[in-house]
Amino acid sequence: MARSVILDMDPGIDDAAAIAVALNNPGLDVKLITTVAGNVSVDKTTVNALKLVNFFNKNVPVARGAAAPLKKRFEDAGAIHGESGLPGYDFPEPKSQISKLTAIDAIAHALTQSEKQLTLIATGAYTNIAQFILQYPELLSKIDELILMGGSISGGNATSVAEFNVFTDPDAAKIVFESGLNITMIGLDVTLKALISKQTSDRLAEFGEAGRMLHGIINAYGDVHEGGKPMHDVITVLYALHPEVIKLQKEHIDAVTDGPAIGATVADVLHRWYEKNDYNAEVGVDIDAAFFNDWFLKQVSRMSNR
Repeated sequence: MARSVILDMDPGIDDAAAIAVALNNPGLDVKLITTVAGNVSVDKTTVNALKLVNFFNKNVPVARGAAAPLKKRFEDAGAIHGESGLPGYDFPEPKSQISKLTAIDAIAHALTQSEKQLTLIATGAYTNIAQFILQYPELLSKIDELILMGGSISGGNATSVAEFNVFTDPDAAKIVFESGLNITMIGLDVTLKALISKQTSDRLAEFGEAGRMLHGIINAYGDVHEGGKPMHDVITVLYALHPEVIKLQKEHIDAVTDGPAIGATVADVLHRWYEKNDYNAEVGVDIDAAFFNDWFLKQVSRMSNR
């Protein structure tokens, strides 16, 4: 049976690749996509989500979310993802419309309408998720797992200690980690170990129009490392489908909300502050990179040609 999921995202190139996989894998049933300001403005991330849903001819609602962090000044990642957030492919203007519900209300509606628990996958700033937690605490039991792309216990990419999603809205991250939800944190400790190699990205164009689209946007992606490019957000979808390929460890995570370490996700690995069994997240620490590259190519090959 397919795992029912809600995607909360800020597309964004790696978000787009994650959406492409999630919409086309029979193991996932995407009930809703909500958008947030992050890689680019929320107006742009919402249009990008609509473009992807239309590209794959899927009937999945898209709801617009937060335009700014809870407290911190908004800083986008246009230098990495381009001005539009989705450079490298000429998408037609989307035909479908944004949901009349806000992201927060749309998440509440999807959870209320579902007879079973849903999985929430968040790959942008956690602003929508934090606001949902505050406004609908009675619905938290309808979420079986919150899979987060973000954070790091080994160093950052927005600053020396902070990963971009948490850095964008650290106050939201603090609320999320203190929520009591079943959290799996897929952060830089994993995503920087599973780069899309040039060999893999070069092959994408072999797989129809979907492959050409992904080849184009990934080639335009400015997040370049030795050995390839990280598809941070795609790893959350991989985990939702194949949790066995990612090594996890239980940690108590605190999100820093001010000072020079703002946006850091601190794990009490020495248990100076929290008991060993007092953890609030399972944190990804290792992954089979070869499996990921092979798996990603298989996902793209299954996407419908256009």
